[in-house]
Amino acid sequence: MSNKFLREEKSFLEGPRARWRELKYTLGVVHQFVKGFRAMHFIGPSVTIFGSARFDEDHPYYILAREVAAKISALGFTIVTGGGPGVMEAGNRGARDAGGMSVGCNIVLPMEQHENPYLDKFVNIEYFFVRKELLRKYSFAFVVMPGGFGTLDEFFETITLIQTGKIESFPVVVMGVEYHKDLIEHINNMVAEQTIAPQDLDLLLFTDDVSEAVSHIDKYANNKLATKLRKAAKPIGLLGERKIAKKAL
Repeated sequence: MSNKFLREEKSFLEGPRARWRELKYTLGVVHQFVKGFRAMHFIGPSVTIFGSARFDEDHPYYILAREVAAKISALGFTIVTGGGPGVMEAGNRGARDAGGMSVGCNIVLPMEQHENPYLDKFVNIEYFFVRKELLRKYSFAFVVMPGGFGTLDEFFETITLIQTGKIESFPVVVMGVEYHKDLIEHINNMVAEQTIAPQDLDLLLFTDDVSEAVSHIDKYANNKLATKLRKAAKPIGLLGERKIAKKAL
């Protein structure tokens, strides 16, 4: 994140400010959303892969993410990630392996985050919450790989939106069963403590089997409502969209 946006984000979260500053921040957020809309509008049906930026290409989770992305891409889906290194790079690389479309919704941080070299298209977003909404807005399914706080934030916010009916029951696959074993135990404990309902477990698939993960997503694509499965929108020249559809922002 640039110093300008970093300072603005910190200032915004400190509490009430002058009204003109709140309006300026709001307009900046709107600009970020519009920038994302114009970049992502033409990617067609897609699947988002969440995961850590900190695994190199020899790590088993990188290899797993690359494999599952390639298989999902072969179904005809665009693969979307946060655009950075690690699992995100693996997802975009897997799409390239299969000859599919590879897209990144990138956020620039002081450390570790930069766009990976396997992107056909990417957009740089300054605010995490804008980026999360863009990653959700255009995706038909979600694959959650091992990661840190950011990955868990993306996972739990997405599953909460599905649970509460704010978005449709799109398939969510969590891979890295050993890594997530304590999380699985905690989710089962939430059922036991009645903080979530037993049927909420049906919203998730935990598996390390690539074929099972891909079949789960394909089953939804064939049997569920066709939301987000329409063909990619065509850019309109008068709105300057033909150039935007082909370039990074």
